[in-house]
Amino acid sequence: MNRPPLILVSPDVEPRGREHADASISLSGAYQQAVLAAGGLPLCLPATTDRNWLAESVHRSDGLLLTGGDDVEPRLYARSLPTTVRKTVEVTPDGGERDLREFIIIDEAFRQHKPLLAICRGHQVLNVALGGTLIADISRQKPGAANHRRTDRRSEVVHEVRLTPGSLLANIIRKQKLGVNSTHHQAIGRVAAPLRVSARSPDGIIEGLELKPGICCWLPWLLSVQFHPERLADRYADHQALFDAFIQACALSRDKKL
Repeated sequence: MNRPPLILVSPDVEPRGREHADASISLSGAYQQAVLAAGGLPLCLPATTDRNWLAESVHRSDGLLLTGGDDVEPRLYARSLPTTVRKTVEVTPDGGERDLREFIIIDEAFRQHKPLLAICRGHQVLNVALGGTLIADISRQKPGAANHRRTDRRSEVVHEVRLTPGSLLANIIRKQKLGVNSTHHQAIGRVAAPLRVSARSPDGIIEGLELKPGICCWLPWLLSVQFHPERLADRYADHQALFDAFIQACALSRDKKL
C-alpha cells in the first residue's frame, strides 16, 4: 500500500484562558475526516512563527490546507477602514501570529512547490498574501448583497455559485453550478494578480480562486473557496470531490519528486 499523502493543516487560534492558561489551537474534526476520506493523512501545523520550523513542516508534508477562522488583520490589505466597518472585524486573538504563520507557509508552498487548498479564511488570507484585498464587511460595503453569514445553517446548502467554465473547480465538479454553505461576513475585494476567479455567487461575491493560465506552473495545484466543503463532504459528493482532487494532486506531486 502506498504511503498516504501527508497534509499540513493550519489550525484556528483559541484565546488565552478560554480553556487553557495560555493561548491554544483548535481544529474542526470535519477537515480531518474529509482529508482521511480522500486518502490523505492530516497533520496539524505547529503554533509557531519561526520560519525554519514552518519551512521544515512544509518540506515534510505533501500538501497544505488553509482552514477557516477569524478575520485577517485589516492593516495587511487596507490603509484604513471606516469606523463602522472596522468595528465588525474580528481578528485572531493572538496578535497577528496566525496571519504571519500562514503568510510564511503560503510563501513556502510556492518556494517548495507544494499543492495548496484554501478554505474560507484561508481563501481570504491567500488573496491578501499574494497582493489582493478584502471586502471587510459585505453588508456595509456591498449594499444589496445577500446575507452570507448564515451561521444558523453552517452545515447546510444555502445558495448556489456559478463556476467559471474551464476552471479547475468546474473540471472537478463537472457542473456549471454548485450549492454551497455560507458563514462569512468578509469577501475577496481586488483579486491578487496571480489569481483568477473560478466561482461567484449570484450577487457577485467571489467564491473561488485559482492560479491564472500561464502561471499554473508556480504550483502543482491550487484552489481556494469561500465556502466550507468539509462541513458538507459527508453528504454531498461534489464537496468531497474537492478533497479527493486535492489529495490526488498531492500524491502525484510527491511521486514525481521521488
